[in-house]
Amino acid sequence: MLRFMPVGDSMTIGSAGEHTWRYRLWRHLCAAHGGPFTLVGPRETLYDKQADAPTSLAYADPDFPRAHLAGWGEGWLHMAPVIGDAVRDHRPDILLVSLGLIDLGFYTDADQTAQNARAFVAAAREADPRIRMVLLPVIPNVRAAADPPFAAQVDRFNVLLAKAVADLDEPRSPLLLASPPQGYDLRTDTYDGTHPSPSGEHRIAGAFAGAMWEAWGVGRPYEAGPR
Repeated sequence: MLRFMPVGDSMTIGSAGEHTWRYRLWRHLCAAHGGPFTLVGPRETLYDKQADAPTSLAYADPDFPRAHLAGWGEGWLHMAPVIGDAVRDHRPDILLVSLGLIDLGFYTDADQTAQNARAFVAAAREADPRIRMVLLPVIPNVRAAADPPFAAQVDRFNVLLAKAVADLDEPRSPLLLASPPQGYDLRTDTYDGTHPSPSGEHRIAGAFAGAMWEAWGVGRPYEAGPR
């Protein structure tokens, strides 16, 4: 059975009432993947905005394998120290990673964030030397649209992330840099300029699905729709 672990921040954990891109990708793989698979990870909750805590289990589909490693307000800085144990305990084959915006917004500059991304890769490989990873660059967001210095940090980090993928990729533990979600529009693909709306969830899921299909033949091209 192929085991995927979604890793991310608020855009990945999602909040009560959202489907999340994790769900959209799961539905896609249910139709597209030719063998058994599941989602794994040490956490299961959605974020409950009213409680201001990751307590909600109000997923829309009871069949959805809700496991993940994502947290509201968490970034590469937070995930690098815990990814090794998560890989050892939950034995994912593929990590699907969407991180960076929260780091740049609150914790670290582009260069420091890139170093934490490299530390994350090293820790994951120490736990499983054959782990595969798909890394999503920081995608469009309202702060970058309104704050040129922040936008420059996002651009620099995305360049450094691409360099890290090129430097660290190896045959037994391949790294993929997913393309930014095609056509991502803050007006329609987010509900607040940052967090994805249903159409944004589809676009992020499609970025991961497209990378895996093109590089590894996993699944098939993504078809957005009311899944």
